[in-house]
Amino acid sequence: MKTLLCLLTLLACSSVHAQQVLRFLSWQDYFDPEVIEDFQRSTGVHVEYQGFTTAEELMQAMQSSKAYDVIVPSHFMLKELVEANRLAPLDTSRLAHYKQFDPWLLSILAGQPAANGHVVPYLWGSVGMVVNAKMAQAAYGAPLPSSWSLLFEPQQVSRLFGCGVGLIDAPQEVASLILNYKGRNPTVSSPRQIAKALQPLEPLMPKFAELDNWAYIDALAQGKLCLAMSWSGHALRAIERNPALNYVIPDEGAAMYIDTLAIPANAPNPELAYRFIDFLIAPQNAIRNARATHFYPPLSSDSPAMQQFAAEYPLQVMSSKQRRASYLLESLSGAQQAALESTWQKLRATRQ
Repeated sequence: MKTLLCLLTLLACSSVHAQQVLRFLSWQDYFDPEVIEDFQRSTGVHVEYQGFTTAEELMQAMQSSKAYDVIVPSHFMLKELVEANRLAPLDTSRLAHYKQFDPWLLSILAGQPAANGHVVPYLWGSVGMVVNAKMAQAAYGAPLPSSWSLLFEPQQVSRLFGCGVGLIDAPQEVASLILNYKGRNPTVSSPRQIAKALQPLEPLMPKFAELDNWAYIDALAQGKLCLAMSWSGHALRAIERNPALNYVIPDEGAAMYIDTLAIPANAPNPELAYRFIDFLIAPQNAIRNARATHFYPPLSSDSPAMQQFAAEYPLQVMSSKQRRASYLLESLSGAQQAALESTWQKLRATRQ
């Protein structure tokens, strides 16, 4: 009987171990599924994945009753998350692959006070425009300028509505690009100025063929849009299916973003979270995730893995010229963010 009890106890412990669950909250389809499967096979841990498509959805999830072990916030969300005590401190000495990161990327991220000691880079990219030059030029009736005016100046964008124009449902990115296009710095703009900068979009919103963060990729690939604001990875997804498309960083520059890996303050399994993060940032897995998502890997440019990747996927490596023409998307204060979200909701409502 004693032997049987011991055996049952061992079996129960094994069952509990086999059922360990790591809850992962990430941007939609933002990894190679085989990387997750490899982690599950090698650890016996089940990864329970939940996707989101807007920054607003992540913030709502963090305020819900469900706890996550690893999340993927963009760098400009970190200020709000840290101020609300939503993130646990991250000890990078526990990550064996931390030394593989691009020093330039780490220095850019270190410039964000909220990022220090809380996150590591995951994938990154830029926000530019995807253009079907043949379609767009025919509708525009003249050579296309390499300028955000094609999206932000009513007289310009109205010439392209006939061939389909898309805008991402991302108020932070849209507001930043509009303000920078007008020569203003969002971080020193008042909430009222931020709201006012978006007002010219009001009559345009019902005319955008797409206002979303996912379906527009298919619309571009299928030739239903001739112009769209886009994240670089999404742009390359569409270009892969439709070679008539080009990803353009306008003359006024593009916004860069760094998506990060973080452990929530209420993570049920922080030890598993460290194992999972270290697995994701291992060079071979970082490359696999970049290849699958079409975003930029966070590895040092002189590493063998990155050099091989750059040779095979040159469009997924930002050149020095492109880096100089781009800027890091700004983090806003609570009051600025509230004004932005309120204004964006009103703009959304004009499409109903």
